[in-house]
Amino acid sequence: MAKQPAPTVRTAITPRREDDFPEWYQQVIRAAELAEPSDVRGCMVIRPWGYAIWENMQRQLDAMFKATGHKNAYFPLFIPLSYFEKEAAHVEGFAKECAVVTHSRLEVNAEGKMVPASPLAEPLVVRPTSETIIGASYAKWVQSYRDLPILVNQWANVVRWEMRPRVFLRTTEFLWQEGHTVHETETEARDETKRMLDVYEEFVRDHLAIPVFSGEKSESERFPGAVQTLCIEAMVQDRKAIQAGTSHFLGQNFSRASGIQFQTRDGKQEFGWTTSWGMSTRLVGTLIMAHADDDGLVLPPRIAQTHVVIIPISPKEETRAPVWEAADKLATELRRQTCFNLPIEVEVDRRDLGGGIKNWEWIKKGVPVRVEIGPRDLESGQVSVSRRDQPVKSKQLVAAADLAGRVPELLESIQASLLQRAQQFRDANTRVINTKEEFYDFFTPQELGKAEIHGGFALAHWSGSREIEEQVKSDLKVTIRCIPFAPANGMPNDSGICIFSGAPSPQRVVWGKSY
Repeated sequence: MAKQPAPTVRTAITPRREDDFPEWYQQVIRAAELAEPSDVRGCMVIRPWGYAIWENMQRQLDAMFKATGHKNAYFPLFIPLSYFEKEAAHVEGFAKECAVVTHSRLEVNAEGKMVPASPLAEPLVVRPTSETIIGASYAKWVQSYRDLPILVNQWANVVRWEMRPRVFLRTTEFLWQEGHTVHETETEARDETKRMLDVYEEFVRDHLAIPVFSGEKSESERFPGAVQTLCIEAMVQDRKAIQAGTSHFLGQNFSRASGIQFQTRDGKQEFGWTTSWGMSTRLVGTLIMAHADDDGLVLPPRIAQTHVVIIPISPKEETRAPVWEAADKLATELRRQTCFNLPIEVEVDRRDLGGGIKNWEWIKKGVPVRVEIGPRDLESGQVSVSRRDQPVKSKQLVAAADLAGRVPELLESIQASLLQRAQQFRDANTRVINTKEEFYDFFTPQELGKAEIHGGFALAHWSGSREIEEQVKSDLKVTIRCIPFAPANGMPNDSGICIFSGAPSPQRVVWGKSY
């Protein structure tokens, strides 16, 4: 008798991750009502559920910045073209992505169409990043070593013309923060660069429950005009890398271009030592790809806008009032609790919809804890509790009187569970590779032409040759994600032999395909 194929498990999201990861990602965003493409090509509309995630990221990161002595400011969206021309390497790196304003005023022409009317005396670049325009202000603010350090952050939108847009990951306009600092000495600036990378690593690991490798970018991957770029790299569920945050030591390059000079302690003139560092709404996409499953979004409690949703189930009119009253009472008790030093956020779903429909909507939105309460629960004194990090059908009956006291521990458990799961996935798909043949096999799908999940992170020796780096990128679309600070996956950062050339290699580096 022929063996019957295993029945297909129905999921809320189609296609599943393993079948078509890019389309799965888009469908998770749509089902969770996070964002949608705009009518303006390459731009996105961030819907309230998605924007609330960004607001939590912003709020929590902002507190971490201020704890390290930084203050917020705001600088112009428009940057004179001449400012970019002062820093050649910088403008070359961003030239193809720049949007440029060349006219002001609109007029109606003879055909009745609106046309730009007045050419500007100097074209204005729509902010792709702010080193040059902020540098112009710092040149006025800094006169003496007594004016240093300057520790400033800005929350803003930026524009980088994107030919292949993908919601949250690559859009023409996106939201971000960019820190810009000036220091008296090179050592202080380098310390700042590393300090802010550590802040990013802590935030992504402890708040977003995503493990990262931290390290330095190779010369070819550096921020345009930087002396050194540090980064954190996350692995998402198709085994690709996402650069989750960067911190740049700019040396005196931008100070020279902008004229940021100060009188030293011995009366001489010196250029300031500067840094810049940033994170963006790309982190929302990273969060989705790292934790979501085939039933929708999965939110770590520390970043979730709603920690607990209470779903009253009362199909009969005569039981509706007592069920809703019990739901509201439970919500009040939960809101008195705290977790991660913040009040627990609770929503009671009072919509006139069936319990099953409401339950699945909250599953797709990724709320960490769902509580169902109905007439039978009132009689038994118990409620049905579901965790989003566990199979959607799994439920636990908990005494209603005990629930409020147990939820903080439950949320902490979910946060830890998601980090552990992501760590195990990354480690399982990170391989130490010692030959070129093994490297190429690792990054080559078994079925060419099919969107097959393959590869991961490869830890391999590299001699430092830019030519090899470019060849690997051309052959496999694989790049050096970082030169790690600490041993990656327990491998010692010892010297060895480059697997591509046989030349000496100072240490293993992290390779991967990326977004």
